[in-house]
Amino acid sequence: MRTGEPLPAVEDVLVALATGLWHWDTATGLVTADAEAARLLGLPPEASVLSEALVRSRFHPVDWNENTSITRLAAVEGTLAEVRLRVMDERGRLIRTVRSRFRPVYDSEERVYRVTGTLQEVTEPSPGTAAQHPVTGDWRRSREAFLLDAGRALAEARSTEEVLRVAGGLSMPGFSPDGLAVFGVKGDRLMMIGHHGQQIDEDSPFTSMPLDTDYPAAEVVRTGRAVYLSSAEQYQSRYPVTWPLAERFGRRSWAFLPLTVAGRTMGAWMAGFAYPVSFTPDERSVLTTVARMLAQALSRAGIADSERELTDGLQRSMLPALGPEIPGMDVAARYIPTGGGLQVGGDWYDIIPLPSGRHALVIGDVQGHDVRAAGLMGQLRIALRAYASEGHRPDAVLTRASRFLHGITYDAAETDLRFATCLYVEADPATGVLEIARAGHLDPTIRMTDGTVLRRPTAGGLPLGIDPDADYPTTRFALEPGETMMICTDGLIETGGHDIESGWQRIRAIMEEHDGDLEKLADGLVQAVHGPSSHHTTGPLADRREDDIAVLLLSRPGTGRGEEPLAVRPWIRRTLLSVAQAEPERVAEARQHVRELLHDWGSPDQVDSAVLLVSEMLTNVLVHTDADALLLAEVSGQAPERCLRVEVTDGGDDLPHKRRPGELASSGRGLVLIEILADAWGVDPRGQGKSIWFELYEADKP
Repeated sequence: MRTGEPLPAVEDVLVALATGLWHWDTATGLVTADAEAARLLGLPPEASVLSEALVRSRFHPVDWNENTSITRLAAVEGTLAEVRLRVMDERGRLIRTVRSRFRPVYDSEERVYRVTGTLQEVTEPSPGTAAQHPVTGDWRRSREAFLLDAGRALAEARSTEEVLRVAGGLSMPGFSPDGLAVFGVKGDRLMMIGHHGQQIDEDSPFTSMPLDTDYPAAEVVRTGRAVYLSSAEQYQSRYPVTWPLAERFGRRSWAFLPLTVAGRTMGAWMAGFAYPVSFTPDERSVLTTVARMLAQALSRAGIADSERELTDGLQRSMLPALGPEIPGMDVAARYIPTGGGLQVGGDWYDIIPLPSGRHALVIGDVQGHDVRAAGLMGQLRIALRAYASEGHRPDAVLTRASRFLHGITYDAAETDLRFATCLYVEADPATGVLEIARAGHLDPTIRMTDGTVLRRPTAGGLPLGIDPDADYPTTRFALEPGETMMICTDGLIETGGHDIESGWQRIRAIMEEHDGDLEKLADGLVQAVHGPSSHHTTGPLADRREDDIAVLLLSRPGTGRGEEPLAVRPWIRRTLLSVAQAEPERVAEARQHVRELLHDWGSPDQVDSAVLLVSEMLTNVLVHTDADALLLAEVSGQAPERCLRVEVTDGGDDLPHKRRPGELASSGRGLVLIEILADAWGVDPRGQGKSIWFELYEADKP
């Protein structure tokens, strides 16, 4: 080539140097090779796009495994890689040896490797030289790559089964075993806990044998020292008793290594080879390192397996089954623990048959998500069940439970006082009447026959364990046929960045849209919040959770006495709410309750009017009488011609009178507003007290 002439193309240079170019993309599983690279692989000399499986079949399996390990190591280090590969024909005969130089790139988002490199034929060294070692390429480099991959894979294994699966897939640099077995110690016997690469019957002597058996793995456990057998003759001479059992597997070399953790030999690992292995110092070093990593992984997995078994046992002992059934009512429940520690927390539910023939439904949450919270939860659940079984009323049950929890937490450690929220429901299956006592817990939620979902405000007291003399007032209302009550812990509401209000809106939407049986509704609630439910009452663990979840659903299906099924009369919805003189803040709850009752009302202005009138009526009772107020709101008919009737009852004898207040008067406008805003209204005297009512007739949406 003369000075000043253009340089030849890269392809021409590669051809002149008998060098092929190839590109491997693990995302597509394809290898692109130019004509020279295809020729070196023993394929027709033309540019081709080949499958990864085809290219792998052209190389010696040991060399391909080493190439994969070196690729990963070079990608981690960001360096250029070099490896020698033996090219084989279709019959497994050696054609040539090639050298590949390449720089791999790892895509962390797609988790794939992209490799571009060259191929050149090289001459094998003459027999007897040091390079005749069965490992191709750089032994130290490939060993580091293999140990890096093996350590990462074993560290990520979460169970004994996963550890054994990873161990079975290990491909060591230059000498890959075709059979593996892991032995553990149970008492005075050696037990096989897993194997790979051979068929072993359940009644095989290898599955269980005394520790004093003349078998290499047993000797390793007894002495804590590895045993290397490079030939069948060596095995037969050292262990003549068990040689006939091992002979049938057709192997030619064996390595038995101790599995040692914290100075204690917990078992043995066997690696069997179908070809002779001399077990050089480098090879023994790799095997020893793998055995140590395998022992650590099995130890961690054993602890994790024990924790799972303990957790399942705690869950089975602390959470009840749903039986016995409640006649005339359907019940469904779910419990999902948090993901931390033993995955056992302080949430619980219970269903208790009572001496009166009624049933108590209990749900609660002990402060904390640790083992202590789980222990207190178990004690508190037993105490509540005992008090309820004695026949005490709901308020008395919670009072006694609060005194009990205060006593055991105060006596145990004054610096670690715990409290618990709780909701106790006594249900009468015959009438649907529910008597509820609440200790700092969330109010129950009612899903009506037409799908409307409301929070049902109930009277309540302090959480259990704070004040041993606390009182717990009782709220009484009826669950109508076709209605469903949900009680839950706050883990169902305040999860995923939600506060109590936004979380409630999410749960309300799920319950309103649901159209199925109670079990499907329970699944829908937990799946919408945390994904698939871990179990119903007991079962496998859930994934990591922000908080424990307990959900209890009670439904009253069927018909009323002598009536048509309410399921076909979805236009009836009603709510009942009491406001005591000492609870003026519940007027705000009443306003919100009425607004939720009218969530699909045709006229927003009428909704605002109804909320205003309810507030006026309840405030008048609290200001002008010494009695408590009882609010009854009922929606009847079908949209868009429904009727809202609101009635407020109190025990006062004085009937209200319409007045004409001046501009500066601070009161006296209640009946005036009712007369202006309501379509109909009235005041009815009762035997004891009176009631004032109004009606609104639904108007079309503007």
